[in-house]
Amino acid sequence: MSYDWFESIGRPQFVVAPMVDASELAWRLLCRRHGATLCYTPMFHSNIFTKDHKYRKENMVTCDEDRPLIVQFCGNNPEIMAAAAKMVEGQCDAIEINLGCPQSIAKRGRYGAFLQDEWELLQKIVKAMSEAVSIPITCKVRIFESIEKSVDYALMLQKAGCKMLTVHGRTREQKGPLTGVASWKHIKAVREAISIPMLANGNIQSVEDVYRCLEYTKVDGVMSAEGILTNPALFEGINSVTWEIVQEYLDLVQQYPCPTSYVRGHLFKMFHKIFTLEENNDDRQILATAQNLNDFRTVCSNIKDKYLPYHEGKIIYENDENILRKGYDLILPPWICQPYVRMTPEEHTQKLEKLNANEHVAEKRTLIDENGDPTISKKKMRRLRKSLRRPKNLEKNRNNDRHGEICVIKKCLNPLGRRCLFRLCKKCCKDKCFEEDLDCPGHRILVHTRREMAIKYSKNIDKNTEIVTN
Repeated sequence: MSYDWFESIGRPQFVVAPMVDASELAWRLLCRRHGATLCYTPMFHSNIFTKDHKYRKENMVTCDEDRPLIVQFCGNNPEIMAAAAKMVEGQCDAIEINLGCPQSIAKRGRYGAFLQDEWELLQKIVKAMSEAVSIPITCKVRIFESIEKSVDYALMLQKAGCKMLTVHGRTREQKGPLTGVASWKHIKAVREAISIPMLANGNIQSVEDVYRCLEYTKVDGVMSAEGILTNPALFEGINSVTWEIVQEYLDLVQQYPCPTSYVRGHLFKMFHKIFTLEENNDDRQILATAQNLNDFRTVCSNIKDKYLPYHEGKIIYENDENILRKGYDLILPPWICQPYVRMTPEEHTQKLEKLNANEHVAEKRTLIDENGDPTISKKKMRRLRKSLRRPKNLEKNRNNDRHGEICVIKKCLNPLGRRCLFRLCKKCCKDKCFEEDLDCPGHRILVHTRREMAIKYSKNIDKNTEIVTN
């Protein structure tokens, strides 16, 4: 397959991944200024994109500096996907089909990684989109546990008309606390089998990881998601000073506005080491409730004022006993952008075992106020107020049919799920399953199943791959 179109966009090696609520124009431009040579839009839902003018106008935002650019769509209808592609044909260099999203919303919507077993449908989608537009159609996929099936999957997409393939070296089940290590061995096998341009995704936390991946897998380029969120200058090979890179990002947001939730998310990730320190709780709270650029700039200014003397060497910075006692491993000073490293699936399992043995108190989403009572979110507060307005005889329905019953957890007034095995609302059921390693088919919460699959897969990863990725 010809590399002509890939050559025409400069054979990009340093690629910023498509990320929902995190790949907006301001962020793409920031990454481009610090070494990125190709960016993607966030994933757009093809059905909504074709029907909702406001959705298109608010999300498909670009400019002359924002090239080369690939627009990513999800969906399962060939005609709708083709129509969506036609709408953006003149604003980008290629259009990608998202076949890698592993989240539950993708399962409910039947798109992303949950189409990876429907090869006949995928062939129709690739063909329909390729015939509808004059620019290349690309695909982003996750691997199967079997290397052979992963290779066959890639060859099928290439034959269907895919012009570039991005392979995320994790299975559909590897996500969240069970993410684990991506298999570069799978990526290498796919690279050796296909003849179209190919990008690798997974285990990229520094520019050294980029070059090791290029050398081992022989792919044409490397994509980063989590790594670049915590350090936008990753491809430049530097660890930025947080307030400098944040200020540059905020200036771009002022020029190319985006929702405050996007900005808040980016700042939390770039400041993530700063906010592990209790001394910065006030600034963390300001960021959590920030509503405009001035609020975000205030946080940035406060952090700079506090740590600039340390950065300039006027004051010597040393980890205090509180930091060491909590186990924070600060190889770099906390005001420097650095990777966020997830715990391994094995560590996650061990943590659960300790929780179940009552050796530690569960930390998941539990906040205690000065009276010792759990705090609740604004959303739950609204539900509580609504429940208090219900007729007082609602309690009588507990012993009738399940319609109208309330969660059995004390002080929880949410309605229970009709099919819940534990007679709980979804929130309480999710907490119970997480802490006790259970499944609840009624709520479609499969914590135990996914943990088992992730652990099984992590044990099957070849030792050579682990050596390469360490």
